[in-house]
Amino acid sequence: MTEQRRLSPRAWTELCLLSLIWGASFLSIRIALDEIGVLTSVAHRVSWAAAILWVVIALRRLPIPRDLRIWGALAVMGLLNNVVPFTLMAWGQLHIETGLTSIFNAATAIFGVLVAAAVFPDERLTWRRAIGVGLGFAGVAVAIGLEALARFDIRSLAQLAVLAGTVSYALASAWARIRLGGLSPTVAAAGMLTASSLVMLPAAWVVEGPIRLDLETDTLLAIGYYAGVATALAYLLYYRVLAAAGAGNLMLTTLLIPPVAIVLGAWVRDESLAPTAYLGFVLLGAGLAVLSRRPPGRRPRPT
Repeated sequence: MTEQRRLSPRAWTELCLLSLIWGASFLSIRIALDEIGVLTSVAHRVSWAAAILWVVIALRRLPIPRDLRIWGALAVMGLLNNVVPFTLMAWGQLHIETGLTSIFNAATAIFGVLVAAAVFPDERLTWRRAIGVGLGFAGVAVAIGLEALARFDIRSLAQLAVLAGTVSYALASAWARIRLGGLSPTVAAAGMLTASSLVMLPAAWVVEGPIRLDLETDTLLAIGYYAGVATALAYLLYYRVLAAAGAGNLMLTTLLIPPVAIVLGAWVRDESLAPTAYLGFVLLGAGLAVLSRRPPGRRPRPT
């Protein structure tokens, strides 16, 4: 069960900052995709972020695991938490709006509940959680639109690709709880990003050509933002907010990210969303609100 705490002004500030950082990441990724390919964009994201985190680890003198089983678990984590979702969502953004991508991204928590209920005995699907999941799926269905599924064009496939990415995130969360408990979050993040880099750099080279740095200024700034700020720095800030606010309150970022992405997409790229997308987000948000509430009398599980 997620933990609920009273948020201090500092925790609120950091939580909102994290939401702004992640909300803007969708726009920066879309800007980069105007010049570079999907695989190349992901390769830049994971490799630069990994390099930054290893510098942080060296400065903090954090212990590095030597057990090959841990590195194997980090490799799987890299596939589930970086390679698969980053690639699917980046490809999806080529065909749907930035704001809509961020709305579907909020479904990560919904799938996370289902995966946890299937894997962990202490995370059973109660009636309250079932209601939250039901509202969340209703929101996703409304945001997609039944007519989109009926005609099933490239836009429909892009929406499903983004949703598949959120399923991968949910699987990664369960995998981390099973195999990476006790490992420093910074080391875990650097390890999985390094494993992701070992996959994405050669994949991008083979499919899309050599990784270039002679890019337009806007592209370089976008890469710098989503790799350095929205990935490396965001990982560090995420665990800081998690410690200060608790997992239940951290779910608020899921609700704060889409408005940021929607506004930036409309402002910078002149994007507009259908009314059903907003209605879907409201339903999805209601489902997340139900899931984040702690039943009266039940003590929170430590983060």
